[in-house]
Amino acid sequence: MKILIIIPARGGSKRIPRKNVRIMNGKPLILYSVENALALAKDHDVDLVVSTDDEEVESIVKNRGVEVIQRDKTLAADRVTLDPVIYDAVIRKEAERGERYDIVITMQATSPTLKTETLKAAVDAFEAGKDDTMISCVNKPHLSWRMEDGVIVKNYEKRLNSQELPGNYLETGAFLITRRDCVTEASRIGKKITVFETDATEAVDIDTEEDWISAESILKRKKILLRCVGQQKLGMGHVYRCLTIAYKLIGHDLLFVTDAESIMGIEKIRESFFPVEIVKNDKEFEEVLDRCKPDIVINDVLNTEEEFIKTERKYAGRIVNFEDMGPGAWHADAVINALYENRPNKPANVYEGPDYYFIRDEFLEEEPKEFSEECRNIMIMFGGADPSDLTGKLYEICKVLHPKMKDVEFHFLTGFAYQYKDAIRDDPDHNIFVHHDAKRVSAYMKHADLCVTSQGRTVFELASMGVPAIVLAQNEREAEHVFAGMGNGFINLGIGSETDAITIIRTIQYLVEVPKVRQEMRDLQLSREFVKGQERVIKLILDER
Repeated sequence: MKILIIIPARGGSKRIPRKNVRIMNGKPLILYSVENALALAKDHDVDLVVSTDDEEVESIVKNRGVEVIQRDKTLAADRVTLDPVIYDAVIRKEAERGERYDIVITMQATSPTLKTETLKAAVDAFEAGKDDTMISCVNKPHLSWRMEDGVIVKNYEKRLNSQELPGNYLETGAFLITRRDCVTEASRIGKKITVFETDATEAVDIDTEEDWISAESILKRKKILLRCVGQQKLGMGHVYRCLTIAYKLIGHDLLFVTDAESIMGIEKIRESFFPVEIVKNDKEFEEVLDRCKPDIVINDVLNTEEEFIKTERKYAGRIVNFEDMGPGAWHADAVINALYENRPNKPANVYEGPDYYFIRDEFLEEEPKEFSEECRNIMIMFGGADPSDLTGKLYEICKVLHPKMKDVEFHFLTGFAYQYKDAIRDDPDHNIFVHHDAKRVSAYMKHADLCVTSQGRTVFELASMGVPAIVLAQNEREAEHVFAGMGNGFINLGIGSETDAITIIRTIQYLVEVPKVRQEMRDLQLSREFVKGQERVIKLILDER
């Protein structure tokens, strides 16, 4: 079928002056519609014209090889509708070529977020169907009201949740496809009408400054792939960090990818309502990369190999790794190692230390409790998985401690993936209370006078809340995290599985009995500033430094 696409674009615009030629995310607004129309012409028999009264619009589109129809001034007035403008362009083009078109498509210059594939799908559906007119719409069912004879009346029969309401289709202005026979000076709408539903992100029709801001934000969206692991052996910290980052990247197109063994991680990601793909090997991961072609890949999988990063580089524009000390780190654009500092011979792309810790929002919202000389609340937490079962070790230690500190409560926070949770239960006789998979850990930290914890990311959270802590590393790699030392308000007892119970008991007793030391530890912790860490990390991910 022979198609004529008309883009009406006059020069006058009162709400947003010079709207059609203003730069939107790097190029004149009108070019988004022009480029979509030109892309359609690769697969269909298309003529494209821009109807305008404006010299600047004409110059911009002619530079792209697009034909311009000079619109008469009578058709460029504020109150003139599009119908006579489109009819004028149709009859002039048909007179020029000496035959009629089959389909006429109106594409407004004010729909920059429309995707080319959406336009192609709509045209294909229209050509295959028997409707006279197809209108681009977004479905927005809402409870609504109208004015009727001076009285506000409802537009619905029964109050329902929005997902239960009937369709309410709003025109987006992106395109109107119609049979040539339906085009007159007064109308472009035939008798048999259908709609082509678009995603809300493609439905922005720029009429106000708010629309402009919204469209520019959508166009700046990046495809971001977060590759992470969440297993019993490796713990859940990688998944939790990626989720925390993802919440701050809302507005971008996010996809989690993890391996089939990360059963606990998959469950947590799905529980957080982010899309996730599961891969069995690097070949399947490459297939995901090829299909998605992300702008940014975030790797939170510990050490990477050189070939792994080079494979990602074929498909992604930017690669950011976390806690990577492998050979692949040299080939990433940025490596963020908040838990490591002052490593020799580190690559120039590595950003180390607590200034790059991405703290969760809840720890920025909660206020540390007032210091108490009496230690009445001791918290024990070893992360989401606690692969070394240090929780079980402390559970028995607290039973031993109870007769010596009867007024102290021991609060255990076990993680989402902790596998021995059935064995760790409330024991009121020993003042032991267990909280499994707490949704807001900061609320528990706010009441703690002392904590026993592992040497991972939790130490930063405890420091932000001013909770003195005894640290037991899960493994040798975790023991390399240098932040958890006395200079930052922590007593580090080394690898937990190698630390005997007597040492742990005596250290806890010492801190309970000597409040001055706890006070000094707290002061060191609260001297740290974590609020800027989020901002630094997001800028590194998005390359906005």
